[in-house]
Amino acid sequence: MYNVTIKKKVSKNLKKLPSEVTTLFRALAIDLATEGPIQTSWHNYSKLGENKHHCHLNYHYVACWTYENETITVEVYYVGSRENAPY
Repeated sequence: MYNVTIKKKVSKNLKKLPSEVTTLFRALAIDLATEGPIQTSWHNYSKLGENKHHCHLNYHYVACWTYENETITVEVYYVGSRENAPY
């Protein structure tokens, strides 16, 4: 089991997103907690760098997270439009 943390800015942003997107994000958070940071079953999943990952929640929205190999913590640092994604 992995510990999933969500940055405060992400929590605030989730309240502004459509309910469909927040539902998808909750499903992703559960998958991250149970299966870890590598989520190949999610649409357009890819590794962004040595310890950064992302996937599309739907056509317009993405989630990004980091993971350190020495820990069991996955930190979600972005959920929002793919146009503004930090990658």
